[in-house]
Amino acid sequence: MTAKATGGRVTRRRAHTRANLLDAAFAVFAAKGFGRVSIEEVCEAAGYSRGAFYSNFDGLDQLFFALYEQRAALIAEQVAAALASDGPGPDVPAAVDRVTEVLLLDRDWLLVKTDFLVHAARDPEVARTLLEHRARLRRAIADRLARARGHTALPAVLGDVEGAAHAVVAAYDGVTTQLLLDRDVVRARDWLGQLLTALLTDGSTRH
Repeated sequence: MTAKATGGRVTRRRAHTRANLLDAAFAVFAAKGFGRVSIEEVCEAAGYSRGAFYSNFDGLDQLFFALYEQRAALIAEQVAAALASDGPGPDVPAAVDRVTEVLLLDRDWLLVKTDFLVHAARDPEVARTLLEHRARLRRAIADRLARARGHTALPAVLGDVEGAAHAVVAAYDGVTTQLLLDRDVVRARDWLGQLLTALLTDGSTRH
């Protein structure tokens, strides 16, 4: 057996362990709250030792950011797929409809994310990291809006595409906060679509 083959198995095994830890952590965080979960509880839920945990993550903050990146990648894939049929001049209201139809609106994830937001608000270093993640999301949105701007004018009150990206994220945050309370995913999707259409157009083209 070659060293390369052995190394490949080790890498696959480690990736499998990491994925299981992330899945277990997500379930435990959603059930108990980020601030009420210990590393031992994550390990127990995943069926691994603390050694396995620390071979993949420095601590719960790093594990959370891995979860955040995982969900952010999923959302990016969903948005990209929804916009795949767009040409160089996308129809913004139609694109909004497609995006809101498929966008991840998972209440368990929103519970975990909200818990961590409160944690980050009390820890400047964690807050900086979370802000960097949110900034990357806004840049991706701004890039997409920049490609559409020549064909669908943005409302002047938003300023530029960066301002519009901030508004899109704020709308998502507001809708998902309501979803946490009323648990109405159908209403959340409809309301998000209305808000985004109003923000990114004159609001009169969505029926």
